[in-house]
Amino acid sequence: MLLPDRNTVERLLRHYRAQELALLAGPCDLTVRRRFEDTAYTLCVLMGVRSTPEALRAAEHYLTVRTPSTTPL
Repeated sequence: MLLPDRNTVERLLRHYRAQELALLAGPCDLTVRRRFEDTAYTLCVLMGVRSTPEALRAAEHYLTVRTPSTTPL
């Protein structure tokens, strides 16, 4: 199974959190809302889930759990 790059997941999660704050500061700004929704959608696709809460949990879990390193053949 292919796994997303940890740096990409971390960067996207930080971006999501920043967009979330921007949306709270300007809830009527359609540009901010669109960026937030695009970021949430990208996070869902990257984590392979259908909802934003699932994607957030999956991304946070993915970043905290260490995967066993593979040994070269």
